[in-house]
Amino acid sequence: MTAVTPDSDMASLSLKDGKGEAPSANGAAAANGTAGDSLDQGSDDEEDGDEGGEDGQGQANGAGEGAAKKKKKRKPRKKKKAGTGAAGGGAKGQSAPPRIPVKQLFPNDSYPVGEEVDYKNDNAYRTTSEEKKALDRMNQDFLNEYRQAAEVHREVRKYAQKTIKPGMSLTEIAELIEDGTRHLTGHMGLEEGDNILGGVAFPTGLSINHCAAHYTPNAGNKMTLKQEDVMKVDFGVHLNGRIVDSAFTMAFEPQYDNLLAAVKDATNTGVRAAGIDARLGEIGGDIQEAMESYECEINGQTYPIKAIRNLNGHTISQ
Repeated sequence: MTAVTPDSDMASLSLKDGKGEAPSANGAAAANGTAGDSLDQGSDDEEDGDEGGEDGQGQANGAGEGAAKKKKKRKPRKKKKAGTGAAGGGAKGQSAPPRIPVKQLFPNDSYPVGEEVDYKNDNAYRTTSEEKKALDRMNQDFLNEYRQAAEVHREVRKYAQKTIKPGMSLTEIAELIEDGTRHLTGHMGLEEGDNILGGVAFPTGLSINHCAAHYTPNAGNKMTLKQEDVMKVDFGVHLNGRIVDSAFTMAFEPQYDNLLAAVKDATNTGVRAAGIDARLGEIGGDIQEAMESYECEINGQTYPIKAIRNLNGHTISQ
């Protein structure tokens, strides 16, 4: 009886595929190479090289790299968020100079409410009563025209404050403001009766230095704004006869900063003091007290800031 050794049994073993055929050496090397990629590539490649020879090792490495490339997934491209940019249908912005009517920027006629300052002596009844709330809702159309005109004034004012510089003529400044007002209200005044529906409420006031208010440059005016000047700009917007009027002071020298702070504080004080049942004399007294609490140093000399006594306000009724 012949003895069977383990080496002879191992030599007679062979691998068969599903069809009962033994795979070639190259196929075995490729299979081993693929398996090596899914497990530990370094150690399996060495074993495959011992069994399949140099040619088998090269094919195994090539097949492994091909399988690895197939496994790489493409990263999906990032989608642009809706609503960003002009193509996304985002919020519209005003042009420079302002030429887009505000009705196009607010197609739903929902204009910004702005800052609401409570009257200091007001009582809760005026703000909590259901009857008062119902009356306020009835006046939304009335208030909406004011808010539309206020938005026109705000956008024109913002552009004017950025654009007005020393060296510009008063006529150029007035045309800059009034052209913007006409475009944003949508009433250019070219047709008969159009300026009654909306547009410029009154001629733009550009008062320099000692001129307190209500100076308007006429045609042919040669005056120009200088670096050391202090200019008061006063212009109004109206829609259906409802006037929104506001003025601001411009100065380009740092020595006038305290003067600008005084008039700003006085304006805010007057807004807080105004309200139903408030007396005009009391409002004026609060404005004067706030303004005259400031001082301004000009060319090394300190001056007390004083309110102008013979200059009064006006109503803005329709």
